[in-house]
Amino acid sequence: MSNGVWRDGRVVAAAVLAVGLVGAAAVAGSAARAFVDSRATISVTGSARQAIRADRAIWRGSYNAQSARIEDAYAGVESTRSTVLAYLRSHGFPDSAVTVSPIQTQPLFARSPSGIPTEQIEGYRLMQTVEVRSADVERVDAIARSSTELLRQGVRFESMPPEYLVTRLAELKKEMLAAATRDAKERALQMAQNAGSRIGRLRAARQGVFQVTRAASTEVSDYGVNDTSSIDKDITAVVSVSFEIR
Repeated sequence: MSNGVWRDGRVVAAAVLAVGLVGAAAVAGSAARAFVDSRATISVTGSARQAIRADRAIWRGSYNAQSARIEDAYAGVESTRSTVLAYLRSHGFPDSAVTVSPIQTQPLFARSPSGIPTEQIEGYRLMQTVEVRSADVERVDAIARSSTELLRQGVRFESMPPEYLVTRLAELKKEMLAAATRDAKERALQMAQNAGSRIGRLRAARQGVFQVTRAASTEVSDYGVNDTSSIDKDITAVVSVSFEIR
């Protein structure tokens, strides 16, 4: 083979190699751009809020009787229980809606002249609790406020704050999270349009705070709030989502 032919062969090989390198670089560059583009995302927070009303109420009250003899204290508790149950029936709560707890017994110890308790029992205090559960939340609210009438009847009665519950909270939570996600998508669409882009697939989603607060409350907690003190409430759900940008 002559030197000229050999040199021409080297030139052709070099040219082919150069074209191959350029092509590989172009493919690599395109892949790199596609990789970078595939990682472009937009992250937004969506929320949903809904007014609800409690559909179940729980109210508790306690009474006691005390005497030097445990038998007399027990008779006092039985008499008081009859008075309390009759009072509840007169306000629309049948015995089936009332739970009566077992009687608790507390010995009363005598004190020394200096006020220090001794081991000598001088009497007994017996205590009992009634619990009312009802879907008539307004009626429960009313009796919780008016139960001081028992004091006028000589009953040592202590009323506790009612609890107002939403029994279908699990179902509402699903609905609210779906609404919050739709709100987040609408926000992402608007932001992408303003930037001359459009959103693609959902990349990530994370549930934020879900809470039940008093109506019109501005209370917020990182761990969520579950209000049981009010009949009228607000449910709030928050989600954070990321979408692919195209």
